Amino acid sequence: MVVFLTILQVLVCLGVIAAVVLQSGKSAGLSGSIAGGAEAFFGGKKKGLDELLGKITRWLAAAFLVLTLLITILQ
Repeated sequence: MVVFLTILQVLVCLGVIAAVVLQSGKSAGLSGSIAGGAEAFFGGKKKGLDELLGKITRWLAAAFLVLTLLITILQ
């Protein structure tokens, strides 16, 4: 049982890493503050994808937490 949960935890961990890496940055330094006004005026980046990746990240992080607690309890 612990081996299965550990494998599942590794897969969830890789999912969290992928979801975080695929998200766009919130700020890009000085150039982001200059271009930020233009992005807000002309439509900006893919907000739908970033929101979806944010939700996926939250769910995967919660699953990682639960799996970590389960593995700790079962050992």
